[in-house]
Amino acid sequence: MSQTPAGKEREVRLVGGAAIDGAPVTYVVVLAAVVAVLSFVPFSVIVAAGGSFPMSQGVYSLVGWILGPVAGAIAGGIGRLIGVLLAPHTAGPVPAASVWGAIIASLAAGAMVLGQKRRWWWIPLSVLFIVEFLLFVGRAIFVNGVGVGVALANSFVNWSSIVLYMLPTRTLFARWINGKNVGLVTLGLFLGTWMIAGISHLSVTFILYWVFNWPEEVWITLIPIIPTENLFRCLIGAVIGTGVIVGLRAIGLIKPAEAIY
Repeated sequence: MSQTPAGKEREVRLVGGAAIDGAPVTYVVVLAAVVAVLSFVPFSVIVAAGGSFPMSQGVYSLVGWILGPVAGAIAGGIGRLIGVLLAPHTAGPVPAASVWGAIIASLAAGAMVLGQKRRWWWIPLSVLFIVEFLLFVGRAIFVNGVGVGVALANSFVNWSSIVLYMLPTRTLFARWINGKNVGLVTLGLFLGTWMIAGISHLSVTFILYWVFNWPEEVWITLIPIIPTENLFRCLIGAVIGTGVIVGLRAIGLIKPAEAIY
């Protein structure tokens, strides 16, 4: 257009139609399908417990940022459940834990709100993550004899993610994802995925460790592997997420009510 519109700017909102917590059901179905499809693609082996991780772990947080906490958790959980049933090679040794990891990741990501609504949701989630971490590391140190230094080095991704989630970095990453600067959007997606993927990893590993109780030698072996795997999740989340968000903005689809992007 060569002329500036003279009328008052209006906000377009979705009225009517089937929705889950402000997100159209069609959006939920599509993103659940994306998670399910990416569940077929393994990208790393689960050392000590067997099985492999699916590529879908890189987009769990993106689902929450697009749909919001409730709809995101539903989409992530359903998509991962379908992936567990149809792609058992990435289901892991405890499939239920894998589904839980997807649900908690999308929920925590969607809870990174910038407004007043649900601004307190991060508090009970943070308490949950701290309890999981203490039970995980505490069992390793006091029950299975893992050294304190080894336990903290091994769980670096986990405790650094909890710290980032509890600090204002949580809303800083959300503002970057919400902004118009594509470079900051990508950076927010990368760092936000590190944070959410680390929390999800803790929620899954906490369960696996209480089942398998791997020895200190395995903890030492995993010290360089876990951060490397999380970096790959960040790359997946940043590359796919940037393309998806830029595309959604370009075509002008109506945003879900609780979307962060």
